[in-house]
Amino acid sequence: MKALKLLTGIILTITLFTSCVVAIDDFDNFDNSISLEQLITSHDLWYLDYNRTTGNGDVPFLSKAFTVSFKNGSLYANNNLVGLGSIGNGLGLHIGYYDTYNGPLEVDHNLDGFIDLEVSQLSSDEIRITDTYTNTSYYLIGYQKHNFDYDQVFYDNIEYFLQEYIAWEKTYTSQEGALNEFDDENFLQFTPENQTTFRSSQDEFGTNIELLVWDYEGAYEVYDVEGFDDVKILTLDYDFFDNEEFELSVINDGEVDLFHVESGTTYTFKGRSNIQFKNASEKGITSKDRKRFKVNRKTKKRKIKV
Repeated sequence: MKALKLLTGIILTITLFTSCVVAIDDFDNFDNSISLEQLITSHDLWYLDYNRTTGNGDVPFLSKAFTVSFKNGSLYANNNLVGLGSIGNGLGLHIGYYDTYNGPLEVDHNLDGFIDLEVSQLSSDEIRITDTYTNTSYYLIGYQKHNFDYDQVFYDNIEYFLQEYIAWEKTYTSQEGALNEFDDENFLQFTPENQTTFRSSQDEFGTNIELLVWDYEGAYEVYDVEGFDDVKILTLDYDFFDNEEFELSVINDGEVDLFHVESGTTYTFKGRSNIQFKNASEKGITSKDRKRFKVNRKTKKRKIKV
């Protein structure tokens, strides 16, 4: 009987060590027998903290995602802010499959194919996912759906939201406010291929977006407003001495209000033609790090303010 118990114990020990590929950074706080499957499924959503990403490589399905979820061998991701919280019952789109039985986290992405990743547990609700081939690491914070603040994710990543439409069309201009040069701008575009660039057009309302002529291209930045989570400052760099500054408020995931600080005018813009996937971000870049650039714009006559 003792021999049988000893043999059973050895088999159990081997099973635990072969199924457990989780690297634990603090053995005093965590059960080192937790399996990789138990770890990654312990939270409904894993939110990616981009500012902590390290390394020069890129794991596309992580770079494109705001959140990822692991459920019964299926991999889900919220790649867009448009529809965040409603698509896939909050988990987002099904983007592939995963396996935890052979050692590393094996991912079979619908577009990017196979990749093996190492998972490390940093705390009870935080993990690090590393591509050991490029030594690139992503840091993820775990949440359950009932306590995940989708709205906060939306506002924390507002610059990506602006990029999720091919164009933004002006649909309303308030009667309040002084005449100003921005009154002539009817379309805006925030380019996902270069995350500091915007374009504007004075084409007529209702113009097909494929026919828009972009009159000007310049740099833009989005800033936080201290003490407010639902308002941002948007600056459009039209020339060296004359930036247009707005208070940006989101009406819904297809409309925004821009309050022109200098003139007191409020404009409403509606998104045209949603782009399904968020482009891969530049890891660790903040608005302070972004370099500005300008191109020549058409000469416009400034209106006399009243």
